[in-house]
Amino acid sequence: MEQEIVNKIQVLTDLVARARLSGVLGAQYGGDRELYKALGYKEELTYSDYWQQYSRQDIAAAIIDKPIDATWRGSISIEENTEAEITPLEKAWDDICDDLQIKTKLISLDKLTCIGRYGVLFMGLSDTVTKEQLLLPPKSGVKLNYIKVFSESQAEIYKLETDPFNPRYGQPVIYVLKFQEDGNGTVNEFRVHHTRVIHIVRSSLNNDIYGTPVLQKVFNRLVDLEKLTGGSAEMFWRGARPGYAGKLDEGFSLSPNDEDALLKQLDEYEHNLRRIFINRGISMESMSPQVSDPSSHVDIQIQMISAQTGIPKRILTGSERGELSSSQDTDQWKETIQSRREEYAEQVVLRPFIDKLIEYGVLPAPKEKKQYGIRWVDLYAIGDKERAEIGKIRSEALRQYASQPGAEFIVPPDAFLEYFLGLSGDEIALINTMKDDMMIEEGVDIGDDEDEGIASPTPETGIIEE
Repeated sequence: MEQEIVNKIQVLTDLVARARLSGVLGAQYGGDRELYKALGYKEELTYSDYWQQYSRQDIAAAIIDKPIDATWRGSISIEENTEAEITPLEKAWDDICDDLQIKTKLISLDKLTCIGRYGVLFMGLSDTVTKEQLLLPPKSGVKLNYIKVFSESQAEIYKLETDPFNPRYGQPVIYVLKFQEDGNGTVNEFRVHHTRVIHIVRSSLNNDIYGTPVLQKVFNRLVDLEKLTGGSAEMFWRGARPGYAGKLDEGFSLSPNDEDALLKQLDEYEHNLRRIFINRGISMESMSPQVSDPSSHVDIQIQMISAQTGIPKRILTGSERGELSSSQDTDQWKETIQSRREEYAEQVVLRPFIDKLIEYGVLPAPKEKKQYGIRWVDLYAIGDKERAEIGKIRSEALRQYASQPGAEFIVPPDAFLEYFLGLSGDEIALINTMKDDMMIEEGVDIGDDEDEGIASPTPETGIIEE
């Protein structure tokens, strides 16, 4: 009972703080102008607002989905050592990922966390058969049967640690998880101990429980985008189907029967039953539509959203803006995703989850305590198209080098391969070895100089000698 009172006081404190904040948002001229209300912005946002925006608006969904999908793209493996032999920990992790679709669940967890203030990953362990056992810490040597993710609205913090001398002071102790069964709308609730969940918070300055929703700082811009894109569509719709103005001819008097006939024709025209007007004494003139291009206004909103979220505008909208811009945006985007992997996905999501599984015996312990790495798919690995383009450029550079008499006296062949073609020392050594082997097979005397490098033209003739 005492704990419930403490929790209610905490909730009330949060509500009061929000109310005070919402009371000053958009206030101007000493409160005489309420800018937020005038522009149609909500003063207080809830999880429901963020969820609806994510569910219905394309740009809002892109803000959440694109960085998360890029972060978790490819396989995610544990690397205990650099040896070729697979360790028990590495194999067990791969098996769990395949059996329980771990990566798919972690992607969902990441998205729910970014939409709200936090997300929760519940571990369904084999040591429980009743709801009461969920209120106890897990036993050692258990099996992971499943994992399930919960959003802020589905994972209520029921009890906080109030002992200031406890290492978990201020942290959740008990959660109430709400699971809605498909089909019948029935919601099942059950309480769980904090040791059975992973609490994920993103972008928190001074609070370990509640983070900042990703859409919060750009929510007004998203509302403006809805106005611009929806308004432009409505403007075009009305402009493409203009209204008509009737002008009575001089000296003509409109009788009641003529008026009824005209109204009937207008009604049929409006409902696509008629495409022409037949009347006398009245000139029907099309009203000039007023349609303007909203692209510049939309672009400003996209720029503001891009600046806040760190997502390049080209990535956010999926449009190409020239080769140079595209290359710069791609490099910046890869750096952003790499940083997100290292500082958030690995440290906040993956390692706490893996460490719990090791602690509970679901995964075997590494040879050295907590000494393992996370191996991601290389973001900077080039594709087939880029590889072919690089090969073409290098081939042209090599042809130009080999055709210039005396070039090897200015830049030695191995130096050209390293500094101009960007090859590594191992790659250069492999090239020289393959060249020597080929020459030996053809019966060419390669001499005693093993550092000969690539064949070069003589300065007198410009002809390549082998």
